[in-house]
Amino acid sequence: MKVVVCITGASGVCYAKRLLEVLREKGIKTSLIVSESGKKIIEHELDVDINHLIDLSHEYYENNDFFSPLASGSHIFHSVVVVPCSMKTLSAVANGYSNNLICRVCDVAIKEGRKLILMPREMPLSSIHLENMLKLSKLGVVIMPPIPAFYGRPKSVEDIVDFVVGRVLDNLGISNNLFKRWGDI
Repeated sequence: MKVVVCITGASGVCYAKRLLEVLREKGIKTSLIVSESGKKIIEHELDVDINHLIDLSHEYYENNDFFSPLASGSHIFHSVVVVPCSMKTLSAVANGYSNNLICRVCDVAIKEGRKLILMPREMPLSSIHLENMLKLSKLGVVIMPPIPAFYGRPKSVEDIVDFVVGRVLDNLGISNNLFKRWGDI
């Protein structure tokens, strides 16, 4: 299994970092692509540079690298997770505008029928945002805003992050015990 993790220019890179950590622990191969804005947000929110996340992945591609194997439908990967997903990226994907590698990989996932999870980080949502999400949902894209649950009584930010990442792993079909499930409490 190979999971492509994409980071765009929205708050919430802690989710991407934790997802990369858990996938690495589970021995799942990952490819990483980070937008220019995403690089700045990594430094701002995590106080680390891009190399810290690159080290958590198996391979890294620049967002302008259209010669990456990921840009081709003939290259096999299982799924794509865009976390966090800016509204700019969501709009580009919804409208088939593959102006960078992140959008192209999402386009490949849609056209090849592979799992695509977009984790938009914006609020409030405008009608334009909602229409773009609906358009993508009708194509089979999973729209998964990183919204935590509190029934497990999280004690830390890490618990909240683990809940969201655990739900992503559930959607990818990857077993995990990162959070307390409803009914197990």
